[in-house]
Amino acid sequence: MGHQVIIFDFSVIRGLWETRVKKNKERQRKEKERLEKSSLERIKQEWNFMLECRKKGIPQSKYLKNGFVDTDEKILDKYGKTPQLPKRRALADEIEKERSKFIFQLSGEQWMEFPDSLKEQTHLKEWHVNNTLIQTIPAYIALFRDLRVLELSKNQITNLPVEIGCLKNLKVLNVSFNNLKSVPPELGDCENLEKLDLSGNMEITELPFELSNLKQVTVVDVSANKFPSIPICVLRMSNLQWLDISSNNLKDLPQDIDRLDQLQTLLLQKNKLTYLPRALVNMPKLSLLVVSGDDLVEIPTAVCESTTGLKFVSLKGSPVETIVCENTQEIIESEREREQFEKEFMKAYIEDLKGRDSAPSYTTKVLLSLQL
Repeated sequence: MGHQVIIFDFSVIRGLWETRVKKNKERQRKEKERLEKSSLERIKQEWNFMLECRKKGIPQSKYLKNGFVDTDEKILDKYGKTPQLPKRRALADEIEKERSKFIFQLSGEQWMEFPDSLKEQTHLKEWHVNNTLIQTIPAYIALFRDLRVLELSKNQITNLPVEIGCLKNLKVLNVSFNNLKSVPPELGDCENLEKLDLSGNMEITELPFELSNLKQVTVVDVSANKFPSIPICVLRMSNLQWLDISSNNLKDLPQDIDRLDQLQTLLLQKNKLTYLPRALVNMPKLSLLVVSGDDLVEIPTAVCESTTGLKFVSLKGSPVETIVCENTQEIIESEREREQFEKEFMKAYIEDLKGRDSAPSYTTKVLLSLQL
């Protein structure tokens, strides 16, 4: 028995379909006419018209007459010719131009010292000097009493002048990735300092006790140096919220670390820690703790199972292959570049962790390897 083939008359089906479409369009047209005649649609039109007038900055008196909205499109044409957006942009540009008068910027390896003209611009509020060969900060920096931001990262600076203590209004000091080996006690006189970044100098081993006076500091970054322990002055910074002391020579943490009761983020990876003190559990605001798990033999259970929202991250580091260099300076530069790379990686990683609110506490192992 052969296959049965059913044959449809598609012209009939098409006719039925077109009839239904016509009826539906007619129904939609009548509904539209009904809405246009209704008071609800009128109110909607008036409301949209008022919104448009407000966007274009048209005075209310121009479109409200005796309590009724005049929806005449000529009003929009007459008063809306000059868009507000260009005005706002022009205002923003003017503000930025005014702000730039108080900012000094310098970059490039052609610079080996600060320009002489700088000493005359004592009105400046910010210095941004990066990627130069400058080694010395001039003593006349003491004249810049209004300085708020001193950002001098990735240069060749070998020391901070004692005159830095004259900067009473300084809020941000960033001298990361330079060649500093110490910090002057006078820095403790910058009583309004809020952020201190000394990372990547590779050789700093201690901080002067006078820095205990920095009670407004919320962020301290001393990573990639040679600190054998957390400096006493740091433990006395009562408003500290972020401490990065990774890539140092820490062998243990102070038992009274919980005196940093405002601390929220503590980065300890790439040190020589073998245990973590139970005092970490007594830090009510600590929300992120990062360590290297390779050498740790004792971790308080309460740290891993914290019910306070603490995110505990154990990084498993792999051996780093480095290029063997006879020149010591090349080794240091190679190490500094690696630290910069890892710092950027950790910054992105931490930002990702902060977004994971679904997991209040956990232990994560991350393999981080880098070949130079």
